[in-house]
Amino acid sequence: MPIDPSAAIPPDTPLSKIPNFDPREAPVVAVDTQLPAVAAARLTPDALRRRFAQPPAWEPELRSEKRFSQREPAAAAVLVPIVLRERPTVLLTQRTVHLTTHQGQVAFPGGKRDDTDVDAADTALREAHEEIGLERPLAEVIGTLPTYTTGTMFIITPVIALVQPDYQLALNAYEVDDAFEVPLDFLMDPANHRLHAIELSGVRRQWFSMPYADNGKDRFIWGATAAMLRNLYRFLAA
Repeated sequence: MPIDPSAAIPPDTPLSKIPNFDPREAPVVAVDTQLPAVAAARLTPDALRRRFAQPPAWEPELRSEKRFSQREPAAAAVLVPIVLRERPTVLLTQRTVHLTTHQGQVAFPGGKRDDTDVDAADTALREAHEEIGLERPLAEVIGTLPTYTTGTMFIITPVIALVQPDYQLALNAYEVDDAFEVPLDFLMDPANHRLHAIELSGVRRQWFSMPYADNGKDRFIWGATAAMLRNLYRFLAA
């Protein structure tokens, strides 16, 4: 049964908690075919290193979601692993369906900062090892993006790393159902970015998605993950 837009839904309800909500079925209100894709020359390892070493003047397009939780804000970090293949890719995970937040969604490896973590990069690398078994020596951190705050009040620092392609993963079965790669040039092309919007109880909700077909599996990248990728696009295109 599809969601009823006229249903009385509290404005502080997360989209993932709305009965019958499926982000794939929400109307697409825009696709940015007028924006240029990031040129392939800017997606090479050396070009990425230079861009983060000497960042341009730019502003992130997306900074936060509507607040859905009264919990205290918590610092977190995710690893954005760019795998150094001939055609670079981004390594993503599919979360398990029983988790309390963002269950079943496509995500970067990452999580809440521990008191023992030195910085955001330390958090991201630790979480990536715990979630998918990615060994630290295989990940070269080249920089970070501005924080993105989720509706559940996690203040996330995206940590960008170049990852050697000979990695071997060991998925944490409790948190991660699957891991897969998406070509970086696909994600850095706004023609593949879809803006969705719905109005519920007088409140307009909108988000980006970047659907990708992966060996017969439909990977629906949306929400916070898509927002951070959109900001990466803005950074690399600036």
